[in-house]
Amino acid sequence: MFLFCGTCLFLGFAISIDIHGFKLDYHYIPLIFGSLYGGGWVLLALTAVYLIVGWLMMDGSWSNVETIGTLLLIIPIIYKYNNGFIQLTQQRKHAVLFGLTGLVFAIRSCAFLDFYSKTQAAVTVSDVYLFAGHSILYLPIVWMITKLTDNFIRRETLSLQVNTISNSYRIEVQKLQQFIDETPLGVIIVNQLGTITHINEMAIHLLKDKVGGKHRNELLGQPFTIMYDHIEKDVLGRLLYQALNGHKLTTEYVQEQGKIYVNSGICVRDMQNNEIIGAALIAHDITELNRLRDEVGRMERLSLVGQMAASITHEIRNPMAVIRGFVQLMRERSPDHQKEYYRIVMDELDRANSIINDFLSLAQNRIIEKQNCSLHDIINDILPLLWADANMRGQSLELNLAEHLPKLMLNEKEMKQLILNLARNGMEAMDQHGVLSLVTSSVDQYVELRVSDTGSGIPQEKLEHLFEPFYTTKTRGTGLGLPLCLSIMERHGGNIQVDSKEGVGTTFIVRFDRRRNYQEVAVALSPS
Repeated sequence: MFLFCGTCLFLGFAISIDIHGFKLDYHYIPLIFGSLYGGGWVLLALTAVYLIVGWLMMDGSWSNVETIGTLLLIIPIIYKYNNGFIQLTQQRKHAVLFGLTGLVFAIRSCAFLDFYSKTQAAVTVSDVYLFAGHSILYLPIVWMITKLTDNFIRRETLSLQVNTISNSYRIEVQKLQQFIDETPLGVIIVNQLGTITHINEMAIHLLKDKVGGKHRNELLGQPFTIMYDHIEKDVLGRLLYQALNGHKLTTEYVQEQGKIYVNSGICVRDMQNNEIIGAALIAHDITELNRLRDEVGRMERLSLVGQMAASITHEIRNPMAVIRGFVQLMRERSPDHQKEYYRIVMDELDRANSIINDFLSLAQNRIIEKQNCSLHDIINDILPLLWADANMRGQSLELNLAEHLPKLMLNEKEMKQLILNLARNGMEAMDQHGVLSLVTSSVDQYVELRVSDTGSGIPQEKLEHLFEPFYTTKTRGTGLGLPLCLSIMERHGGNIQVDSKEGVGTTFIVRFDRRRNYQEVAVALSPS
């Protein structure tokens, strides 16, 4: 602004009509317009240019009249209006500009009269007419420049607003596109002609069998009909077709290749005239969600069973103890050939009582007492039982215990139950001459116990169900042993993993997280 108006101001002085030494020019126009539209700093700079150029190019007493009149009348009025001039109404702007033009005419007239008084003989009537015509011409020039300047400012303002709206629209579109691309939902958007305008990678993944391995760029601009063969057989095509025909929202559940999908077709309308401008398809894989829902239902059923088990255990135990006592008494008084029958009855009663105990242990969520002790001490306590079981089966037992094993906060009774369950499971999985190994180790903050057998192994499809209650691979198993072991480890801040290969054997890895182990105790001992 300053450079343009400063240049025009200089040219206004340089290009002029000379009347015997009195210059007629339009240098006031860039001074007025530049100062009013440019602001305070432009006003100050143009005033300095005006004084310097005027001092260099104007001479005579009449120039002093113009300079003094400009500084005392023109500049103060410009200063009054320059900060808010652009915001004034059109009528107000014209009033200010034409008022300043009138002042310019008055100042120039005074300067011309001063010039005429000193050079009266040289000035003719035609010179006076020329001065008057030149001064009057200020008015249309000021009006025309005002119109052009306002139109330019209006266009620039509109352009700025358009750019701002365009940038905002672009940013919102980018947000929407990134949301669509990153969402775990498959999204397809088509226009009113059914042409694909957007499809995210999740949709391509879900429809990989239908799009034939094509990439996004290959699908954009194609009709959505390329994704199906027959509209009545294909859910996605049918939903898009219904959405393009005005159905606001249509949802269908589909089960394919072990997966469950929720597919929704949405009609997209112009919010101003309610015309259909396209459609969107959203596909959601709810297989995992459905599995979690089933798991929650299963856990709720197990919780109910646990509550029932806890409430009826004592009611069952007492009569069973009485029955066992009388059966034992009857066995002592029966003939020798009948004692075998009583032994079978007692074994089955003991087995039933063991099932009830496991059931109760699994169902109860109790706080157990723990002591700071070594896992090796617990293993050594039950070692005679393990040797006896192994010898009875014709099997062998191998121990490989770490030299330095950190102590843990453990409940000895539950740890013995866990090790015995895992060891006896391994023994039952092996035939004669099988080898059961117990290995301990310490790595970083973990303490591990590995119980390995050389049995036939567990099929891969059964491994993921091993810790589910009532699931068993044995002919006479209850399916409660391993879930009970897992429950014990969770109470001790650890977990159990299983590694098995058919024909090689199975290894159960019992891992204690030392930090969690002590945190569990701290939480249990903290006041509620």
